[in-house]
Amino acid sequence: MLKILRITLVVLLTAGFLISCGDVNRRVDEKIDKLLKKTESLDSLLNQEIDKVLTLDSLIDKEHQKVIKLDSLIQKSTSKLDSVVNKITKPLSK
Repeated sequence: MLKILRITLVVLLTAGFLISCGDVNRRVDEKIDKLLKKTESLDSLLNQEIDKVLTLDSLIDKEHQKVIKLDSLIQKSTSKLDSVVNKITKPLSK
């Protein structure tokens, strides 16, 4: 009789252990699914922000090119103005 009780106890403990492992496994799977969803959401948000940064970088580059062109125009205008001023002031200084 004692032997049957021991075997029954071992079987019940093993069954309880396996059932609890299955429950833990289910909870772990749920947590992993939540983490995956959050990761996908963060990835999407990160991609949107990277696109914004790339757009800003492109705009900055375009504006930089405009500044370079304006600087070139200013240099040319300054050179021409200096030339005109020098032509006018040289005869006066003689």
